[in-house]
Amino acid sequence: MTNVSGAGAVVTGGGGGIGRAMARRLAADGARVVVNDLDPAAAQAVAAEIGGLAVPGDTGTEAGIAGLIAAAEDFLGQVDIYCSNAGTAAGAGLDTPEDQWQRAWEVNTLAHVRAARLLLPGWLDRGQGTFVVTASAAGLLTMLGGAPYSATKHAAVGLAEWLAATYQHRGLTVHCVCPQGVRTSMLAGSGRAGDIVLGDSAIEPEQVADALAKAMAEGRFLVLPHPEVHDYYVYRATDTDRWLRGMSRLQQRIEDQAPEGAQ
Repeated sequence: MTNVSGAGAVVTGGGGGIGRAMARRLAADGARVVVNDLDPAAAQAVAAEIGGLAVPGDTGTEAGIAGLIAAAEDFLGQVDIYCSNAGTAAGAGLDTPEDQWQRAWEVNTLAHVRAARLLLPGWLDRGQGTFVVTASAAGLLTMLGGAPYSATKHAAVGLAEWLAATYQHRGLTVHCVCPQGVRTSMLAGSGRAGDIVLGDSAIEPEQVADALAKAMAEGRFLVLPHPEVHDYYVYRATDTDRWLRGMSRLQQRIEDQAPEGAQ
């Protein structure tokens, strides 16, 4: 279990969507919060609202992560909770340009690696620390229409599992947040595949933050704001071929409903 009250917390991508909801919830539960976002005005607005500190910057770079953690430690004294939430939906299929594949890798996967690398020594010395990885149900299943997103979110889940398995006995708590559709700008920009696959079940960012708060109180690794994802995950694991056939049919539905030339 994570004691949020009085804790020093960092939320990346905290200027909007899930990150903003996480920052608000952490502050409401008594944490002192550093808000990071690529958009300085968005970070400042959320920090001002919750009485925290805004540290704008790009967590898709090694220097951006290092600068954020240094500023957070200066403000908080120590970081107790790190919500590695920032993400990007860069690209679509295999024809996605190399630079967009690289950007997805940097933001959706390497950002977690870089943050954990810097934070773990202090946490292990203290025997306590909480690392939150915002992955996606795409990291447990897949996201049609989003090859870079699916691949890098799978990697994020794998890293979160590795961290938990490797350091849990030394005091590290890891939470892996895997929602399906959430009403954010990322979902709005996901196109027809997002509308068909995720639109009807989309939830508000605050519901994701609530699910995380509950998981933190209970000490649960996997955070599933959409409970049905559990059943999909089991189905995928126990009858993978059948699951893939179902996904293929869904892909055909997306293509059938797409404007001519948009497949």
